[in-house]
Amino acid sequence: MNKKKLNKYFKKKKIVVTGHTGFKGSWLTLSLKNLGANILGISKNVPTNPSNFQASKIKNEVKSKKLDIRNFKMLRKVIKKFEPDIIFHLAAQSLVSISHENPKETWETNLIGTLNILEILKDIKKNTVVVIITSDKAYKNIEKKEGYKETDILAGIDPYSASKSSAEIAIKSYFDCFLKDKKNIKLGVARAGNVIGGGDWSKDRLIPDCVRSWSRNKIVRIRNPYSTRPWQHVLEAVWGYILFSYKLKTVGKLNGQAFNFGPNDKKNYNVIELLNTMQKNWKNVRYSIKKSKRFKESNLLKLNCDKAKKYLGWKNILKFNENIKLTAEWYQSFYSEKSRIRELSLRQIEDYKKKFIKNI
Repeated sequence: MNKKKLNKYFKKKKIVVTGHTGFKGSWLTLSLKNLGANILGISKNVPTNPSNFQASKIKNEVKSKKLDIRNFKMLRKVIKKFEPDIIFHLAAQSLVSISHENPKETWETNLIGTLNILEILKDIKKNTVVVIITSDKAYKNIEKKEGYKETDILAGIDPYSASKSSAEIAIKSYFDCFLKDKKNIKLGVARAGNVIGGGDWSKDRLIPDCVRSWSRNKIVRIRNPYSTRPWQHVLEAVWGYILFSYKLKTVGKLNGQAFNFGPNDKKNYNVIELLNTMQKNWKNVRYSIKKSKRFKESNLLKLNCDKAKKYLGWKNILKFNENIKLTAEWYQSFYSEKSRIRELSLRQIEDYKKKFIKNI
């Protein structure tokens, strides 16, 4: 794929991004704007303060509709009026800790919100590509060393993971019963591993907890130092979604399928290794280990992404230390020269896009 072809395809495309004010949603929105798309963002609120959405000044770049995705009538009205060519559904309650504190809202947002999108698709007449983002936590976690494939069992335990597993069952049901024979709808599911990058301020996440503490010269408390995660930069996942939407339109046999988006590193990196790498990019990195028994967290979580490489031509481009460097650069700029964050975010996107086009 070359730059001209990619830019031509997405230029002036009408795209709905639900959850555009969130961490991944904001980076996806900026990346799509980089490609010249016409975007309508749908979100209930800006979930954190500060945020990448605010710092990168995205509000002035896109049309935004303040809307709870559980409100079916309003959601249908807004989407129907906009007539999108592409829909990226990211809006969700995405934190395991919050899902324990408020399981009902988590279930409603993640399951009913997805059901509302699916129900709306039944009546759409325009040719529309839809990518629904769920989670790597939708898999039944048995600490599988070789990584979960798309055909593995979906059975999350905690309210967040279980709601994502259930959303996947709803997607499969709607696709098989209502959408498979609709020639104008192309639907795909994306399951991404843990993403890191500038602008994530979510509660109880490793990098945000670290930078909040380190920016005040405080020690960060680490819960699970030897847990491994499929760490990848947010742009890796976001451009995977973008490529997936393009391939759904141009490769018919992908309709209705799910794809994993995660690192292809043979080595699993744990929390301590991530922190030690951060020390090379951030002064005064200090941490202590404090075990928490609030809720169970998996020690090993890994995805097998061979399918994405084979059918989409997608793979992680950045090395582990590059992910950390880009992330540290963003947060350091935020604390030292906040006015230049938008410029930095756009530069990181453009630099990544060049590598992406070259490698895909």
